[in-house]
Amino acid sequence: MTGILCIHGFTGGTYEVEPLTQYLRNQHTEWQVEMVALPGHGQTDELCLKDVGYMEWIQAAEEAYERLAENCKPVYVIGFSMGGMIASHLAAKYGADKLVLLSASGKYLNWKLLTLEALQCMKNTFTGEALDDLNMLRHEKRGKVPLRALLEFKKCIDYTKKALPDVSCPVFIVQGIQDSTVPYRTVKYLHKHLGSANQKLVLFDESKHLICLGPDIDQICSQVDEFLLKA
Repeated sequence: MTGILCIHGFTGGTYEVEPLTQYLRNQHTEWQVEMVALPGHGQTDELCLKDVGYMEWIQAAEEAYERLAENCKPVYVIGFSMGGMIASHLAAKYGADKLVLLSASGKYLNWKLLTLEALQCMKNTFTGEALDDLNMLRHEKRGKVPLRALLEFKKCIDYTKKALPDVSCPVFIVQGIQDSTVPYRTVKYLHKHLGSANQKLVLFDESKHLICLGPDIDQICSQVDEFLLKA
């Protein structure tokens, strides 16, 4: 039985990958498609990151992978943002059969777009205009993140990116051009450092960071499905 593990991002929750997860479950009822909730993270705006270390996130993902691998072969790993880097770590450590990286936070932050988006959120708060509820929520949550948690995030990226050269399975990299958190040039870093000789990259012009909750989700779902089915 095919097994798929989906991992959400920093300060997020399983909702960030749920549209893709649900699509794969509907398309392949014989597959076991699981999501892992990382310690300290909630479904929407609930965060409890104050006393959580980055190794707890990695350990939770490792345990979820090991449970899945007990009954499934092949095993595919899908990760969003920080979850993409954790997924890369799993692929290298356990020899996953395929890896999908969604807006993976490999190295950079797009401070220019991030600042512009934050300013727009502030402006819309005063004018009463609706921006994007998900973007507004994301910026509000950033303001609630303890400094220690941000340091743990950096430690997680620094730790997991060391595994990139050891990833040997086929990799599908998906990135939004309008991403204000992880700029699309990050894909060059990933492509250069991933050990896999079989890499596919697709850029989506309209997608922001929450790529599974954006306008291109239908195309993303179908292309991820096609990648996973390809022999």
